[in-house]
Amino acid sequence: MTTHVEEGFVQSATKDNITIIEFFHPQSNSLPGKLLEKLAEAIKLEGLNIASTVIILKSNGSKTFCAGASFDELLQITTAEQGLKFFSGFAKVINAIRVCPKFVIAQIQGKCVGGGVGIAAAADYAIAVDTADIKLSELAVGIGPFVVGPAVERKIGTSAFSALSIDASSWRNATWAKSNGLFAEVHATEELMKEAGQKLATTLSASSPEAMAELKKVFWKGTENWDTLLLERAAISGRLILSDFSRNAIEKFKSK
Repeated sequence: MTTHVEEGFVQSATKDNITIIEFFHPQSNSLPGKLLEKLAEAIKLEGLNIASTVIILKSNGSKTFCAGASFDELLQITTAEQGLKFFSGFAKVINAIRVCPKFVIAQIQGKCVGGGVGIAAAADYAIAVDTADIKLSELAVGIGPFVVGPAVERKIGTSAFSALSIDASSWRNATWAKSNGLFAEVHATEELMKEAGQKLATTLSASSPEAMAELKKVFWKGTENWDTLLLERAAISGRLILSDFSRNAIEKFKSK
């Protein structure tokens, strides 16, 4: 299945019990609202696909896994309701991964910013290249990592999450991300990263679907309130993005 959305796409394909979901946007794999909706929908549908046992989540290209929210779309938000709707897109993607009965392996082939860090954190197992630097840049544009925060904090702990959130202009390298639990593996090249992802997926494809589904429930214990929590967090970002500070900050970033 391939869906073209505003010059981007989400596509999924299943072979040998392994589903690959891939997303792309020409602006460094940033995610506009419609693309977020399609990504969440694809994860949900593939979670129900009886021909699939495990999911690999990846993005197209080699330098950036995901640049987070689309700045163009953020500048188009004029009401708190529109803001809530946009940031709810990230909530839907994270929650789709959370409730999916199959393990989601993320292949992180490049940098992760903002919502991209959240998607990597929501994955059940993230395999990255050593150039996959990360940054939670939200505070620098007048908001905060409110929606992705629960996923990131769950994976790396409050201390590391606080450091990322507060020092919003600095990059952390892949070694830092692995040592803090965001990445399960880091490889020297994209080829080695893909090989590791395929090897793990192949092993899992022959494992018990029921056992993996039950194990995933154990891993995500305590997140049952996220359907509500992440929407509440989305409302905070949706309100803050309307400030003059945010408008000016995003314009500065776009002009660089």
